[in-house]
Amino acid sequence: MSGDVARAVAYVVSSELIAASSQLPSNKNRSSTVHSLIHAFGLSKRVKVLRPHRASYKDLCVYHTREYLDAVLSPQSSTDINEAFGLDSDCPPFPLLPAYVSLVAGSALTAVQALISNTAQITICWDGGRHHAQKGEAAGFCYVADCVLALMALKRAPPRSPGEHKPRTMYIDLDLHFSDAVSQAFASSSASRVPQILTLSIHHASPGFYPASPLSSLPTPTDPSFSPYTLSLPLHPGASSHTYARLLPILTRLKSTFSPSYIVLQCGVDALAGDPCGISNWSLEGLNAFVSEVLRWRIPTMMLGGGGYDTPNAARAWTSLTAIALGEPLALDAQIPDHKLFPLYAPSFTLDVPSGMMQDKNTEAFLQKIEACYAEVIRVLEERMKTASSPS
Repeated sequence: MSGDVARAVAYVVSSELIAASSQLPSNKNRSSTVHSLIHAFGLSKRVKVLRPHRASYKDLCVYHTREYLDAVLSPQSSTDINEAFGLDSDCPPFPLLPAYVSLVAGSALTAVQALISNTAQITICWDGGRHHAQKGEAAGFCYVADCVLALMALKRAPPRSPGEHKPRTMYIDLDLHFSDAVSQAFASSSASRVPQILTLSIHHASPGFYPASPLSSLPTPTDPSFSPYTLSLPLHPGASSHTYARLLPILTRLKSTFSPSYIVLQCGVDALAGDPCGISNWSLEGLNAFVSEVLRWRIPTMMLGGGGYDTPNAARAWTSLTAIALGEPLALDAQIPDHKLFPLYAPSFTLDVPSGMMQDKNTEAFLQKIEACYAEVIRVLEERMKTASSPS
């Protein structure tokens, strides 16, 4: 984004949020590590810091069931109750869970309000992006559906200018894992109207890989039940920066056709090289280029966190993306500043997350298959948009 006119960037954070998020069992201390590095690079002085409000029970009930909220917000639920609501195995209860749920949801709603009010053109919630949390159940390390709550709040926003259509939001998910809960929440096969939400998940999919969902496959536009508003781009192992770059023209055409008022960009970083998931081979340079292209659309954008299980690399990535949002990219060979967590960044002590030696199994033939599929997807989307907007 270097050379672009700078846009106001709101960064949602508080000491309460960091304390609660740092207890997340799947990502112990990741939150404090991320925010510490962003502060060490001096970026927290250049953003508009917004303290999140705690989402109320009423706020959470916009999507979640009361039964689930009563379980997740109670610090003394029984084992049987916990198991009934997914609060076991990969989503065990933890001491600050009630605060975590209300603060992560509140962060998303705080960020949405900043976009709607034009307080900021880009909002950042690195503690959010919990795209597996179901309406009535915790799942996949996710206890609260902040992505869904944010999208529902954007649906209720007023038109951005007089006479404009109801606001539309394009949700783009970069996490290694399919955005099952978000895609399911907004899945629509209606041909008579234009939904306000289009979801696109770019992820790895293979037999046995979490989460299993019929929505995670490459679309079949000839299927009568096909919806061009609930989309997936499943990739094979070893997906590299080259593979992701080939997808950008598809995203741009989808954006131009759908004409969104807002973008919600889930920036899960478990597809980066070196992540313990060990599936993909995206470099930080490639991720930076991808996100930069989305931000060049200059549509009000909410940036969320997500997966990422190499904590120092997650901190590197989200620090780099924060700088890109500010229009002041950091050099990949930038030295990690001296701060209390400096030893975590050994042995390189630089910002970069380079690609590894993994073979990219997304062959030219497979990428051409994706491009051909999405040419038809976009054709159907164009037809649906025209038909739904035509006078009856």
